[in-house]
Amino acid sequence: MAGKKGQKKRFWSDDEKRSICEQTLAPGVSVAQVSRRYSMNSNLIFKWLKDPRFSPGPEEDPDLLNVTEN
Repeated sequence: MAGKKGQKKRFWSDDEKRSICEQTLAPGVSVAQVSRRYSMNSNLIFKWLKDPRFSPGPEEDPDLLNVTEN
């Protein structure tokens, strides 16, 4: 399906994707709110959240990496 005339496909850098995905973790903030903030489809954010490169998780938290089990 062709896009509308004059519209170009936007490119999001990896850092921008991480930043947008992290914003969805704030209490009381939905993916829909973040997607409207950036004028993008929320399905794209959900796709990024499934990707381990962009989804914020416990592997990025340095406090959780140093936990040892007894």
